[in-house]
Amino acid sequence: MAAPSAPRPPRPRKEPQPLVIPRSAAEEQRLRLERLMKNPDKTVPIPEKLNEWAPRPPPEFVRDVMGSSAGAGSGEFHVYRHLRRREYQRQDFMDAMAEKQKLDDEYQKKLEKNKMIAEEQTAKRRRKRQKLKEKKLLAKKSKLDQKKPQEESDQSQEPQTSEEEGEEEEKDDDAEESSFVMGR
Repeated sequence: MAAPSAPRPPRPRKEPQPLVIPRSAAEEQRLRLERLMKNPDKTVPIPEKLNEWAPRPPPEFVRDVMGSSAGAGSGEFHVYRHLRRREYQRQDFMDAMAEKQKLDDEYQKKLEKNKMIAEEQTAKRRRKRQKLKEKKLLAKKSKLDQKKPQEESDQSQEPQTSEEEGEEEEKDDDAEESSFVMGR
């Protein structure tokens, strides 16, 4: 005979939770999130993506097809009708899939085209910015170069020649040349 074992300790009782009826979709979602967050260690069931419906493949061999022709029994017409309906459904499905594939391909081509146009515009604007940057740098260098001879000329008290003044005007014109058209 087995010896009596020690009595089990009583199970801890769960606290009774009040019944809450969600009044909106947001409230229902909030309640679900609260329930999930009560025990973060518990795994969350994530439903897998449902497979898209596809019709059954056509039968390899159809026996005793008489269709709606003369001599067919009363039950044969219904068999013919179901086979015909299934085949039409399969063809419609294939047409819809082909259309969907065509639209997807067109969309991908359009995305690629837009991407190429955007890259071209970006490259064009980058070249323009670089050109303006170089012009500013050249203008700055020319100003510094002009200041050095002026300082030397101030020290030696020699007047500038007309050739140097013409070059200075040209460089100033180049600096003012940077303009652009809005709205593109």
